[in-house]
Amino acid sequence: MITRPQELGQIRRALKRSRVVALIGPRQCGKTTLARQIVPPDSPNYFDLEDPTSLARLAEPMTSFSTLRGVVVIDEVQRRPDLFPVLRVLADRKPLRARFLILGSASPALLRQSSESLAGRAETIPLSGFSLAETGAKQQNRHWLRGGFPRAFLARSNADSLAWRRQFIQTFVERDLPQLGINIPAQAMLRFWTMVAHYHGNIWSAAEPARSLGVSEPTVRRYLDALTGLFMVRQLQPWHENLGKRQVKSPKIYVRDSGLLHQLLGIRTDKELLSHPKCGASWEGYAVEEALKHFQPDEAYFWATHQGAELDLLLFKDGRRLGVEIKRMDAPTLTPSMRIAIENLRLDRLVILYPGSARYKLAKQVEVLPLATLAK
Repeated sequence: MITRPQELGQIRRALKRSRVVALIGPRQCGKTTLARQIVPPDSPNYFDLEDPTSLARLAEPMTSFSTLRGVVVIDEVQRRPDLFPVLRVLADRKPLRARFLILGSASPALLRQSSESLAGRAETIPLSGFSLAETGAKQQNRHWLRGGFPRAFLARSNADSLAWRRQFIQTFVERDLPQLGINIPAQAMLRFWTMVAHYHGNIWSAAEPARSLGVSEPTVRRYLDALTGLFMVRQLQPWHENLGKRQVKSPKIYVRDSGLLHQLLGIRTDKELLSHPKCGASWEGYAVEEALKHFQPDEAYFWATHQGAELDLLLFKDGRRLGVEIKRMDAPTLTPSMRIAIENLRLDRLVILYPGSARYKLAKQVEVLPLATLAK
């Protein structure tokens, strides 16, 4: 079993300062496992809204919650949006008798209800699958191939991992989306998601997917926003400022979990991954996700100009600008594009992530780092 002390500590700290904490993320990413380390599932303070017994206990939610003390967990809370006004009333009680940890897939209904009913009372914590720091640097190749979903990563074999990911994707489009109130035909979404996988690491344009699916560009954007809101896809927005250059203003698209990306692309083994045309793009997306988890920036963008200069990640944190460039090569060097990015974006530091093992400096503010160092 892989422990997640950093996430567990983040949840505990949030519960100390906030009356309601919303732990949101895709299904099967580990939310319930973490919640059960805070409140045991057999406790009267634990409500699983997929369990008929818990649903029966919540026939009168105000009465059920009023007698409870300490931390109360409500799993799959998006199934009962009527609970949010109740939680608002209970969170305002003085003295405060209970704090609430609510878990749910990142549905639009969950986010809308929490923002309307729990404004100023709720703290939101997004959760994804295992990070490289949690699996360990020695597991980097396995983590890259299988992705971070616990059951996919921990499967006994690549075949078992593939079977789990295949079933996850099928269940997601056939059951999860309709349950979350997103009415998109399953086959249309599966075709679209596969198209997105082939766009992985590229600038997004809705025109081609719209033509291929025979739908309008606004419909395609709705599909993309649905996958983004459910943490399946990352739309990395472009950074642009008045530099006197034509800059790219469309987002870059990534399938957030590398294991799901490989499933959608039909990649089954390490050998197939290394020989696939999307190998470099897959590595870039994998490194982007790990960099964001490691640096935890306040804001994140990419930057590109129509003249060819680009930067994979522009991170803002504590008033400083950190650039991250990702290279899948043996020994990265300082390129003209990197020099332009340092000057034009006024970077305080530039980090180049690559799959090698040596750490070295290229200039005063430029350092080459093995991706594995992010696991330390």
